[in-house]
Amino acid sequence: MSRVLVLNGPNLGRLGSREPEVYGTQDLNALRVLLAEQAGSAVEIDVRQSDDEAELIHWLHEAVDAATPVILNPAAFTHYSYALRDAAALVTRAGIPLVEVHISNPHAREEFRHSSVISGVATGVIAGFGFDSYLLALRVVAPGT
Repeated sequence: MSRVLVLNGPNLGRLGSREPEVYGTQDLNALRVLLAEQAGSAVEIDVRQSDDEAELIHWLHEAVDAATPVILNPAAFTHYSYALRDAAALVTRAGIPLVEVHISNPHAREEFRHSSVISGVATGVIAGFGFDSYLLALRVVAPGT
């Protein structure tokens, strides 16, 4: 069985209660169930969340070491974390797909959200489709799901 890491950055542990008009009313557990249903028995979905930049970096290193595809919602780290960018670059430079996802459309929000330091090293970016952004990314990193 193959595996996909689904990494979520700061404040996404508050999904379901955090700005539901922007992020919806479902939480990370609902995302886990949705992705597992889409993947079926062929792919193990490993959903993680951290408010800690260093922990996210370590998880990206783990992805490189195990050649594990990544779906990454860097959240606020999207806009300024060069350390996270460098770790994401390790993934894609190793030939492992990494798709940056966002629940909302950052370009339809505050101006500071319009730029991503991660996008330039990601395999691709999917944004603005709620949890469907993750489902679309899963189709990219685990074809056939």
